[in-house]
Amino acid sequence: MENIIILNGNVKYPITLDPGVWIFDDRRIDLTTYFNQVKIKTDELEEYTKDISRHWDREIIEGAIFPPTLKTEKKFEKEKVLTGSFGIPFKPFLLNAEPNSNTEFIIIKSTDGDVEIPIEIAYDLILGFSDNGKPLTSNGPAHCYFGDGSNQEKPIKNIYAIEVK
Repeated sequence: MENIIILNGNVKYPITLDPGVWIFDDRRIDLTTYFNQVKIKTDELEEYTKDISRHWDREIIEGAIFPPTLKTEKKFEKEKVLTGSFGIPFKPFLLNAEPNSNTEFIIIKSTDGDVEIPIEIAYDLILGFSDNGKPLTSNGPAHCYFGDGSNQEKPIKNIYAIEVK
């Protein structure tokens, strides 16, 4: 059971996080480039609607076209997964647990000591789960990075639970 993280406390639904399956999640992000990118806050629903509209317009004008490079794209993606360092945003998990309205902070419980983080900052956390294609077994199962990358060199390691207070 050392490969899971418990998310509990002042939440409506306590949940169990398993970093071993996040490699298959489409929300995963590449940690080698994520903190170097310029972040622009956008409305996800608006972006999705625009993307669907562009796709629909293209299919009406051109018809359905399947890209000829689909096989090579799949091969590249597989190679990237086997060699990349990945993380996943913490926000969807926190939203699914539904913190109560009086929530002020979260405590990341680690064998190295507990870290208290305000709830506003917690929504931007990134949980790293893979380094050079390998799961984080020696000091994992996940590393915690602040959304701004300020602790990129020294993330919070050896996490076993996240408690919402």
